[in-house]
Amino acid sequence: MLRAVYGNIDDSATKSRFPEHQRFICEGVRVWITHIGGHPARYAPGITKRFKESPVDLFICGHSHILKAGYDKKNQLLHLNPGAAGNHGWHTVRTMMRFEVSQGKVENLEVIEFGR
Repeated sequence: MLRAVYGNIDDSATKSRFPEHQRFICEGVRVWITHIGGHPARYAPGITKRFKESPVDLFICGHSHILKAGYDKKNQLLHLNPGAAGNHGWHTVRTMMRFEVSQGKVENLEVIEFGR
């Protein structure tokens, strides 16, 4: 099953097909995907409040085009930003992540680089 969200440069057709936020449970892991989310030291406005109202185990966001992966101890979640796999933007290396979700765990996280 495909799960996706729209980003800030997507067209109206994409925005009508995908939501701004996706929250779901996958193999016992509470997941939240959004485009503009920030990072543990500086989440986007309202994100931390929403963590408290409805906790998640895995938070996936993008926007910065900077690949980051780490555990946010304060909010007790795994934060992933896969970087940017497309050709538009200021990033110099195209990246994405692959991982497995099984029995309440995120495992085998892999960073994939495509080059320029």
